[in-house]
Amino acid sequence: MLEWQRQVRNGDRLRQCHPAFRAALKRVLHTLEQDGYRPRIQDAYRSPALQATAYAAGRSHVRWSFHNATTADGKPEALAADVLDDDAPLAPGRRYLLALAIAADRYGLETGITWGFEAWPLLRRAIDEAIAARHADAVVKVGWDPCHVQVRGLTLADAQAGHRPTGGAYA
Repeated sequence: MLEWQRQVRNGDRLRQCHPAFRAALKRVLHTLEQDGYRPRIQDAYRSPALQATAYAAGRSHVRWSFHNATTADGKPEALAADVLDDDAPLAPGRRYLLALAIAADRYGLETGITWGFEAWPLLRRAIDEAIAARHADAVVKVGWDPCHVQVRGLTLADAQAGHRPTGGAYA
């Protein structure tokens, strides 16, 4: 994707996000860009129909996700985004995935980099330690959805009920 296309796409997808999540996600993108990456928001808001398709295909493990959040009047207000490495969208490197997780953590967000390791606490701990140490070169195994970035501190049930993060949560 050309640079101007990536920038336009990111701007379009950021406008689909809740304001507090958007502000934090913009910081994540900026941090990655400062590190020489070209992050691309592949998806932010996802319609219920697209979520059902993702669930049926096994690309999501939930029927309602943070991608599906809307305002009370139904406007997109995503609380999650899939942030790919535009230079390697189909096979992002481990360093990019850790850099994304580190930047997300820095701004109060989280990624799916540890998802799927519930039965392997040592694998999860190794990732958590790499993130805490801000060590993007760590040799770790990554979880099943490492490009997924979402709010921290809200459950899906809370978000579905209309609860949203406050701006201060991501300062």
